[in-house]
Amino acid sequence: MRRKIPLIVTAAAVAVALAACATPSGASPDSSSSATGGRQAVTVGVIPIVDVAPIYLGVQEGIFARHGLDVTLELADGGAAIVPAVVKGDYQFGFSNVTSLLMASNQGEPLKIVAPGNFSTGQDGVDFSAVVAPGDSDIATAADLAGRTVSVNSLNNIGDTTVRNVVDASGGDPAAVEFVEMPFPEMLPALKGGQVDAAWVVEPHLTTAVQQGAKIISSNFAQTDHDLLVAAYFTSDQTLEQDPETVAAFTAAVKESLTYAQDHPDETRAVLDTYTEIDPVVKSVMVMPRFAADIEPTYLQVLADLGLKYGLFDKPVDVTKLLVQEPAQ
Repeated sequence: MRRKIPLIVTAAAVAVALAACATPSGASPDSSSSATGGRQAVTVGVIPIVDVAPIYLGVQEGIFARHGLDVTLELADGGAAIVPAVVKGDYQFGFSNVTSLLMASNQGEPLKIVAPGNFSTGQDGVDFSAVVAPGDSDIATAADLAGRTVSVNSLNNIGDTTVRNVVDASGGDPAAVEFVEMPFPEMLPALKGGQVDAAWVVEPHLTTAVQQGAKIISSNFAQTDHDLLVAAYFTSDQTLEQDPETVAAFTAAVKESLTYAQDHPDETRAVLDTYTEIDPVVKSVMVMPRFAADIEPTYLQVLADLGLKYGLFDKPVDVTKLLVQEPAQ
């Protein structure tokens, strides 16, 4: 499954981080199937984050093999590398956050979501994403973030749009929040040093922040929508048209893996050790995303509407363009 990388980010935001692609296998499915026991070889671009634990677990448990697939998981630093690799056919499938996929589709990229990636837990105060502030800060609610500086790892994406949303819902002025872009590992030192007033962090950084004395101001994902779909697996229109059977097999295997991961939380945490490096104490107590197999247009619409409201899109986004259409009966 390639190299192990220290976990420093989560799909909630890294999908637009500028990064070089991991080296693609370059092998076509037909040329490699004979070397994989008759199974179809596919390459999936993923990010070294907690959100993709189910696909690693599915490979480990033989779920993909039972669906006739031999999966290579290629680690990339962000979705900005994965999207073009999927479009070009270097990867048959990829993983990215939903806002980034909506933006790519809106810009004309020929993509289709085939399965969910991960969801918010839906529990305020017990989610894998939150805005934190120093323990002695006078920031008490999301409304208090107006007029303050808040770090996000990527501007104009799922982080700042959901933070604006909770500020708005709490009675604050979302336009008055000043967002500062920085990598997640730099946020806690910046928070301690007073360079920012608050930080949007995700696991495992959220648990570390709380252990170091920070307080949770808002669970921005859970407070935006209890069923917020954060990320998804996707393919290209070309792959779907040329090899629908492989897409169907991959979709079924991912969904089975998501269900297995949700039903086996200890195994899901354990598989993180195969591709990330997280402090064992943090890993044992941090909040994992919710994993589920179902996907509906309404899940995408939440973030599409927020993107329109806060200026990511200049017109409504047709979310159905991103979904695989069922054949007419």
